[in-house]
Amino acid sequence: MPIDIVVDGMGSDKAPESEIRGAILACKHLDVRVHIVGPEDILRPVLRQHLNGQHLPIFIVPASEWISMDDKAAQAVRSKRDSTMRVGLKMVREGRAAAFFTAGNTGAAMATAKMVLGMLAGVHRPALSTILPTTTGSPSFLLDVGANVDSDPDNLVQFAVMGSIYAQNVLKIHNPRVGLLSIGEEDSKGNALTRDTLPLLRALTCINFIGNVEGRDLNNGRTDVAVCDGFVGNIALKTSEGVAKLVSVSLRDALKSTVTSQVGALLSRKAFNDFKKRLDYSEYGGAPLLGVRGACIIGHGSSNEKAVMNGIRVAAEYAQAEVNSSIEAALRPPTAGGE
Repeated sequence: MPIDIVVDGMGSDKAPESEIRGAILACKHLDVRVHIVGPEDILRPVLRQHLNGQHLPIFIVPASEWISMDDKAAQAVRSKRDSTMRVGLKMVREGRAAAFFTAGNTGAAMATAKMVLGMLAGVHRPALSTILPTTTGSPSFLLDVGANVDSDPDNLVQFAVMGSIYAQNVLKIHNPRVGLLSIGEEDSKGNALTRDTLPLLRALTCINFIGNVEGRDLNNGRTDVAVCDGFVGNIALKTSEGVAKLVSVSLRDALKSTVTSQVGALLSRKAFNDFKKRLDYSEYGGAPLLGVRGACIIGHGSSNEKAVMNGIRVAAEYAQAEVNSSIEAALRPPTAGGE
């Protein structure tokens, strides 16, 4: 049976084109029904144009306002009561849809999700996460990448548990290796936060904790899940995106620099395309916001239709994997008597 996914129709830099084209791709390739939220007078003509007579399970949900990238998140969340984010997340809260995807303002999406959906039992703070490519071809899951600039050791412990559950249930990684992102593998390395968090993570029996990991371990396949505060995580994520872009552009320019290299580029086109695909953020769809009472996936502002389709896919996988019930069970405080 198709699963219902809500899409913020006015989120991305190229909205609503990317959202509508992505929804069409998703309905063609995935077992989903897509509800696109936004002003009907804007969405309807674009949807009609791209459907071109096709009959697909795509529906428009009216919302008169949307939050732009330039809006101040906290102010916009309070003042825009009929925003696409609030309307879409209310559908998830009310059980009319299984998950929500937006490529809009990240801060506003997180604040709206916390307000509309609320937090899972036992979770103190949500964590924004992302998938990074590795040299082994397997994904590396990093959190938090920006939901919390300041975190304490208990927050990082919860991030580790949530990340491990997501990696196991959605990414299908058996017994995922969890590392604490620091500046050295030795227990003595790091700042006060990592040194205080380390023994708490070692004491956990519900995760496969491997100790401290370094920045290079995010991409070399040594760890499946890396945990840090949102300040460090966001810098690591943006640096990775910048390096990926640098390598891709530099390699492309080098392959076009001489006649000989152009011939080589033609012969190695498939390998080069595979390389670009491995570094392409649009293949990963979006970042799940872990810890809220519902499935909320946040995509890149520059998401194209492929990224939106994959964001819808990730949203459906998250909802179907019952991640939230597993998180609540793992973080449920022990009852009196130790039962």
